[in-house]
Amino acid sequence: MARNKHPEETVNLILDVAFRQFMEKGYEQTSIQGIINELGGLSKGAIYHHFKSKEDILIAVTEKIMAESNRMLAGIRDRTDLNGIEKLKMIFKKSISRPVQNDIFTVAPDFHKNPKLLFSLLHDTIEEAAPNYILPVIEQGISDGSIKTDYPKQLAELILLAANIWMNPMIFASSEEDSFRKFMVFQQMLQGFGLYVIDDEMLQRLQELTSIYQKSR
Repeated sequence: MARNKHPEETVNLILDVAFRQFMEKGYEQTSIQGIINELGGLSKGAIYHHFKSKEDILIAVTEKIMAESNRMLAGIRDRTDLNGIEKLKMIFKKSISRPVQNDIFTVAPDFHKNPKLLFSLLHDTIEEAAPNYILPVIEQGISDGSIKTDYPKQLAELILLAANIWMNPMIFASSEEDSFRKFMVFQQMLQGFGLYVIDDEMLQRLQELTSIYQKSR
């Protein structure tokens, strides 16, 4: 059997087809066979050479989206024209306003049935996003006087755990009303730390994403 000379192209093709089907049908209704049918002649073996299961494909799709998000976060982190609190506010605004968020909430995987995906989200939150993108911004804010805390590392983790996990309706299946109440508590919590970074426009956008998720269930 000839060796695949372009494995990266094959992986990207699988991920592109899978993501499109996740969007059109939802994760639960997408099958490996359905993905194969749109791969232009690739066999089931070609898929299983790169991915052990549909769940692994979903994780890879999610990681690809996270990588794009992390590049956006790095761009804000490295700006020289903003202080710490301004960067933090921009991170929140850009993160929830990206059109890809609509796609993510439309796909709406069931985290209760996908523990690997939940672990991947937790790992990215604590091991990647918090220390590499949020913590440096908080530390800059401490230096320039726009943020006050004695525990920057823990604050960075708390902010992202609340935003990515506790407020995530895909994990806790929160209703729109319950999600709104969580958003308000999150806003009040940040203000308690002197972080006035969530405005009404952002709250409205968070409600919109929750509504997208509820309609896709």
